[in-house]
Amino acid sequence: MNRFRYQALLCCVLISGSVLAAQTPPPKDTKPPVEEAKPEITAASPGAPVDPTSYKIGAEDVILIRIWREPDLSGLVSVRPDGKINLLLVGEIDAVDITPVELEGRIAKAYEKVLKNPIVSLQVQKVESKRYLLSGEVNKAGAFPLVRPMTVLEALTIAGGIREFGNGKKIIIMRGKERLKFNYNEVIKGKKLEQNILLQPGDHIVVP
Repeated sequence: MNRFRYQALLCCVLISGSVLAAQTPPPKDTKPPVEEAKPEITAASPGAPVDPTSYKIGAEDVILIRIWREPDLSGLVSVRPDGKINLLLVGEIDAVDITPVELEGRIAKAYEKVLKNPIVSLQVQKVESKRYLLSGEVNKAGAFPLVRPMTVLEALTIAGGIREFGNGKKIIIMRGKERLKFNYNEVIKGKKLEQNILLQPGDHIVVP
């Protein structure tokens, strides 16, 4: 009889211990495993998107060059005033007056001398060579990249239009020594559309 009582008591002790263990919270210093952070790849943001098949690269433009599996040869490059870029291992390459796609081909051909089947991708990150200016009574004045054919009316629209007290009838486009007139009121009514000319790099639109 005593043996049976002992066994019953032992079972009760074991069951009570299991219940307490299940109800006991984990230690306060227990922390979940921390997932290792993944590195981020960053680059300069483009001032404006360009068409890689039609945009012509100019001096001072900033270009992002990526060569597959060659991080040491990849990175941002500025086109020098003489129209060249300087690349590791291959030296100087002419970069102006050609499209980004054409420059990709030039760079890939240059690296064929030192790499096996180089794969090159290129992106214009910042347009510095082709800009026009807007000043005076416009909602957003400043320098703007000229990355595609653009008329005076389009440029004014991008700038948020003319301010309330601006004189749309006497807008001037300063192009070197030339002074070209633009009547906003006429153009938006479909009159004398020949004055809505395409802008050229360096043009300065003044809204009095």
